[in-house]
Parts: sequence; structure tokens; C-alpha cells
Amino acid sequence: MIASFLFIGNSIKKGRGVFTSQNILQHAVVEISPVIVMSDVDRKLLDQTLLHDYIFEWGDDHAQCCMALGYIAMYNHSYHSNCEYQMNYEEDIITIKAIRFIQSGEELFINYNGNWNNKKKVWFDVK
Repeated sequence: MIASFLFIGNSIKKGRGVFTSQNILQHAVVEISPVIVMSDVDRKLLDQTLLHDYIFEWGDDHAQCCMALGYIAMYNHSYHSNCEYQMNYEEDIITIKAIRFIQSGEELFINYNGNWNNKKKVWFDVK
């Protein structure tokens, strides 16, 4: 399920991203997407490709990875995200939910660290 008001657009300095064409209320679910779960062996191979930037660690021990379908891989990172993602390992889905009111036209961001307010530097931002 992808909310009908979401669309892919050009993001300033970040390539493409996910945007909304209408206001989104705090706590609203905007996307529920299935994932393709891959083994730790597959993850090591994917880590050597461009797909490394689009996969998520998966499972309680984070040994596996997954490729999320839908728009999930297109959400850009922010340490001040307006959305959060929740992983359901039993159902093999990722859910995106607004953590605050989001105005029409805004880009939707997630924090790649997993928690919406985690300030730990991500792999592409380490200096």
C-alpha cells in the first residue's frame, strides 16, 4: 500500500525522493511495503554494489538484508526526519509512518539509523 498522494520527485542535493501532494497528519501510515529478504551471503555480495545504498539490514541479528518494494528505497535520510519506518520480520514488511504533521509539497524523510531521532553518523556521512 502506497498512499495515493505520494510521488517521486527531485530532491535538492539528494537526487530523487518521496514527496506528498497533500497534508499528512501525525501518526498517519503512508506506506506498507513487502520486502525481499536475502541471506547474509547475498548481503556480502550486495554490499559490493550500488544496491548497498538501497538495502536494509534485516532480522534480529541484522545478518540478513532486504530490498524493500514500493517507494521505501527512495526515501532520503535526515537526522531530523518527518517519518519513521518499522520493520515486521514475521510478515516481511516495512511500514512508513509520519511522526509529525507534514505539509503538502514537503519531502518525506526517514532516519537511516532506524530511530527517527538517532544522530549517529550514517555510512555516507562519516568524516
